[in-house]
Amino acid sequence: MRKPIIGGNWKMNRGTPHESKEMLESLIPLVEGINNVDIIIAAPFTVLINAYEILKNTNIKLGAQNMYFEDKGAYTGEISPSFLKDIGVEYIILGHSERRDIFKESDSLINKKLKKALSINLKPIVCIGEHLEEREAGKTKEIIEYQINVTFKDLTSEELQRVVIAYEPIWAIGTGKTATPEQAEEIHIFIREILKKKFNEETANMIRIQYGGSIKPINAEDLFNKENIDGGLVGGASLQANSLSQIIKAADNSYR
Repeated sequence: MRKPIIGGNWKMNRGTPHESKEMLESLIPLVEGINNVDIIIAAPFTVLINAYEILKNTNIKLGAQNMYFEDKGAYTGEISPSFLKDIGVEYIILGHSERRDIFKESDSLINKKLKKALSINLKPIVCIGEHLEEREAGKTKEIIEYQINVTFKDLTSEELQRVVIAYEPIWAIGTGKTATPEQAEEIHIFIREILKKKFNEETANMIRIQYGGSIKPINAEDLFNKENIDGGLVGGASLQANSLSQIIKAADNSYR
């Protein structure tokens, strides 16, 4: 079985040392001893150093929410992947729908970031997904296949096996709407089919595919019990220790 992975994406929240410390110190004892789930907190840049010090002897890994594809230079406002790695970041979220929609990041740009992350052994969580109008027009699979083809262009099978994919139907992010477990499973199966065709069956079966889109304690178990859903990328519910720990425990139960 693929080990489930739960990523808590705080987005632009809990960005002060006090806020992050309070949340992490509440979460740590709630998930202590859970070893069948990879647990990641993707915190704002402003608290990454503090968060690393709090998390370094726990079962929770540190993630960041974005990076540039160069180590240094005249890139005002961007963040170097080498800087992130030096302060203890292990995972990096790439291509989140908010980066795509608000900041107009293209699949080609995400491909550059992905290759850079892999080159310095950061662990990428790469987001893909469709808008509501694309789903309603019956274009979900077309959009997903295009994103995979461009975002993972020129990667080897070995490199892809080091990537986590997060399928996030954009219409279900922050809206309170959630894809049904059956809808999510259908697209996760389709993603594996595309990866099998583009790479090979072993890689398609090995890669972990999370679901992202209004995951809550109430729906986590039903989602994670689907064969091809390997955990979740959690937004709003990751801001409270109790709700996030319940989601993590649902992932832990699905692995047994």
